Amino acid sequence: MRYKVAPPARSRSFLDTAREAIPLVPDSEADCCRAIQTATDVSDRETAQEYLVFLQALGLVAESERGYYRTRTDPDRAALATAFEEAVFGVDVLLAALDSEGVDADAAFEALRAEIPRWERERHTDWEAVWRERTTSLLDWAVLFGLAERADDDYRLLTGDSADR
Repeated sequence: MRYKVAPPARSRSFLDTAREAIPLVPDSEADCCRAIQTATDVSDRETAQEYLVFLQALGLVAESERGYYRTRTDPDRAALATAFEEAVFGVDVLLAALDSEGVDADAAFEALRAEIPRWERERHTDWEAVWRERTTSLLDWAVLFGLAERADDDYRLLTGDSADR
């Protein structure tokens, strides 16, 4: 399953704080969203819910029939990058669109455009604006997880030695 969530990129410490706010014992989505809001500077429930699902996509949080709970794993940056690439919709396409010359967010969006399901396009009045914002968030997360780098307004794929920096 691929998650279509792409909240604004934050720091690794933000992810750690949001994750630590989720209990080890399953709790409701509403309570977990409230916990994220209390522990971080996220002010609205909708954004907290996006981060909760994003944490789940990264394997930092799991869901059972009783609710969400914090996993006991402590993944490093490489494990987070792998989970991000494998579990979040569009990341593989965006990374494939990046090259050593650099690609801006608009060009990256154009690479992703054909992959966006029709129902996602029909969900929003201005689906292109929504998905352009998601594209930028995904690219910024790719930078945080060491899969890409940003230079001015362009993003470049990190490979080999440059990914080890």
